Order: sequence, then structure tokens, then C-alpha cells
Amino acid sequence: MAEVSNDRAVLLIDCPDQKGLVARVSGLLYAQGANILHADQHQDHELGLFFMRVEWALAGSGNPDALESFRSAFTPLASELNMHWQLHRIQQRPRVTIFCSQYLHCIADLLHRASAGELACEIAVIVSNHREAEKLAAFHNIPFEHIPVTPSTRVEAEARQLALLQSLGIELVILARYMQILTEDFVARYPAAIINVHHSFLPAFIGARPYHAAHARGVKLIGATSHYVTSVLDDGPIIEQDVARISHRDQVEDLIARGRDLERIVLSRAVRWHLEHRILCYGNKTVVFD
Repeated sequence: MAEVSNDRAVLLIDCPDQKGLVARVSGLLYAQGANILHADQHQDHELGLFFMRVEWALAGSGNPDALESFRSAFTPLASELNMHWQLHRIQQRPRVTIFCSQYLHCIADLLHRASAGELACEIAVIVSNHREAEKLAAFHNIPFEHIPVTPSTRVEAEARQLALLQSLGIELVILARYMQILTEDFVARYPAAIINVHHSFLPAFIGARPYHAAHARGVKLIGATSHYVTSVLDDGPIIEQDVARISHRDQVEDLIARGRDLERIVLSRAVRWHLEHRILCYGNKTVVFD
């Protein structure tokens, strides 16, 4: 049996739907000597859009020219078919930052998963407006930056944050219960590259106290949502959601405790799928490939 190269590439495509797209993409890959490992596709029939993710082993592991050879061959086809496309090398681990405040359950979970090899990234820095996460960062040998935020210092604090992220070459920002609202300027610097976790089943119960609102409403399910951040609060494209059943016996404290497990799960899934290049955004939706 031939050995599968660890040097892999991922192609993400969205374009107007038409016949023969899969054949033309796979045919070009075959002509480039690619060994396709995974392929998935989706059609939005209402909008007439086609989405595709292809992962393949690069011919000649470690050959820096293999991906560029494919890029050069694919560019004319993509132009002809009006494709938006992304090309990624799996071995290139994105540089990531985690923002948090005083709640540590989500960041602790992410750091554990990263140390266990579940998240293919390099966590370059942890940023917080409080110091609760400092010892956790030190335990995992990750730099920690304490940048306090108040209404009067918000602009200055965000300027410091952005300068820090730029200096470190950050490609993904994870908000692990970071209890601050980012400005439009910050969000614009990282389009579809800021992932937040919200402690409700969006679009229900947006805002700061969703568990209290859910309890007051008497719901029978609570949820958590991971989504990309946009300039509109809690309204970005949803990546993942999960729910837990509750009853009239549960108090707000019970909802918060059960919700923390959901928050960990949906945030870690969203981060992993982003790092594995499994997500395409269109409109205010996402396609998440298997």
C-alpha cells in the first residue's frame, strides 16, 4: 500500500452552480498528480450557489513548489467559473490569540485541547482585561498580556491589542467568554477570523445575561452558540450550536453550570473546524464541511 503524504492541501470553493464543476476540479487535481483524500460539496438551490472542500496529499512531500504549481494551474479555471477560492497547506499552523475575561472554563478547555494536539495551531498570546488567566497561561508556557478596558480607555486599549496582534502575525482571534464588545474597526481587521461563544441558543436571548432571561421566560432548553463576529452584536454567521434540556426545577445557577459544558463544546468545535479549513461563509450563514 502506498504511503499517504503528511503534506496536504485544502481547497475551498464557492461559486455559481453549474454542471460539471466537480469533474473539472477533480480532473485538474488528477492532472496535477494529487491523491484526493476527502471531498465534500453542497448546493444552495435557492441562491444557485455551489460550495466544495477538497483535501489531498501533495505530490512529493515537502516540495515547496507543489502547491504553487496547483495554484498556477487552477487560477485560470477559477476565473473562468467565477469562483471565490482559498488554498491552504495543512502543515502551516495558524497563529492564534485567545481573549478572555474572568470566566476561565472555555480558555482552560481550549488550552488543554491544544496541548493534547486536538487543535492545529500555535497559540501566540493570551489577552485579558483581568488577571485571572495569568497563572493558566504560565502553566501552558504561553505569553500573557493584561490590557484593562474601561469606557474611558477603550480606544487606547483596543489600539494596544491590535498593535500586539499585528506584531505577532495573528491569523485567528478566539473570544473565550471575553466580556467586551469589539469595535467595528477591530472586527474589520479580522473578517471571518474572530470566533465568539455566546451563552444562549442564538438568535434567542442576545446580550449579557441570557441565562437569567431564559430562566425568566421558563424555557425547557438552553443552548450555546459559536459564531463569527461581525459589527452587529451576536449576529454573525453561526458555526455550531448545542442544547441541554432543563425543567422548572432548575434555577439560574443550574442553567449557568449546565451551560458551561455547552459553551466549551461548541467553541472548541468551531475553532477546530476553522483551523481545519472546513467552514465557508456566505451571506450570514456558514457551510461546515464534514
